[in-house]
Amino acid sequence: MKATIWHNPKCGTSRKTLAILENLKAVDLTVVEYLKEPPTRDKLAQLYRDAGITPAEGLRTRGTDAEERGLPDADADTILDAMVADPILIERPLVETEKGARLCRPQDQVLEIL
Repeated sequence: MKATIWHNPKCGTSRKTLAILENLKAVDLTVVEYLKEPPTRDKLAQLYRDAGITPAEGLRTRGTDAEERGLPDADADTILDAMVADPILIERPLVETEKGARLCRPQDQVLEIL
């Protein structure tokens, strides 16, 4: 099975999710440090659709200026545009497999798509 994780090595939950994936020998893993290589707007929208969440639910507010910018109450297009311009606004980690996508908070949610 192929899996892609949009990862931030500074995030404990992201590191724990990555460890789960690395410990599974049957997973062909791609690790993308999304702060260095952010997903495109279309890819981000697709990941949220596949995860069954809205861009607002995928918005990182802790440690960002999202609230000051009014993003929690903004429409999906505005949130996606802000995330592409400033990827720190993307809550992590996002994982995608052929079974779907998940925002893995907590990290055990990755097991739903393996």
